[in-house]
Amino acid sequence: MVDFLHAAGLRIDWPLEGSSLQARKKETMLFEALAAFNERFAKLQDTLGAAMRHAAVLLGESTESFLKVLAYYEKVAVLDSIETWQALRTVRNLAAHRYEIDYVAIAEHFNTLHTMCPNLYRTAWLFVDHCEKKLAVVPVTGDFAFEFREITVVCVDA
Repeated sequence: MVDFLHAAGLRIDWPLEGSSLQARKKETMLFEALAAFNERFAKLQDTLGAAMRHAAVLLGESTESFLKVLAYYEKVAVLDSIETWQALRTVRNLAAHRYEIDYVAIAEHFNTLHTMCPNLYRTAWLFVDHCEKKLAVVPVTGDFAFEFREITVVCVDA
C-alpha cells in the first residue's frame, strides 16, 4: 500500500493551488488521481491501524481500546506521537465525509495529506521493523520489499 500511495502521489503536481484546481475542474484524470491518492492514504492508515492492533495482541499488550494500542506504539517509538496519528486520521476523515466545491479547501486538504505522507511511511517502516524484531513476523512475500524500502528509508533517516 505504501508503493501504491507513493505512485498515486507521483501523478500529481505538488503543491496544489485552488485556482488551478478550479480551472481544471473538468479534467477527470486529475480528479481521478486525487481520488486515488485520497483512497490509498486512507487504506494505508486503516490497514496499518488494524495490523497494529493484531500485532499488539500477539505481543500481549492491552487492546481494549485503540488508544491503548497507540500508547504502546508511541512508547516503543513506532509512532512519533498519538497526536500525530490522530491528526492523520482527522485529515483523512475530513475528505471521506465532506464533498467540497471550494477548490482552495480541496487543494489545502490534498496538500496536507501529501505533507503527512512521510510520517505515515515512517510509521509503516517502523511498524514492520518492530514486528520483525519482536515477533519474527515479516510480509508473506517480498514482492514490494525493494519499493517499500526505497520509499520509507528516506522518511526513517530524516
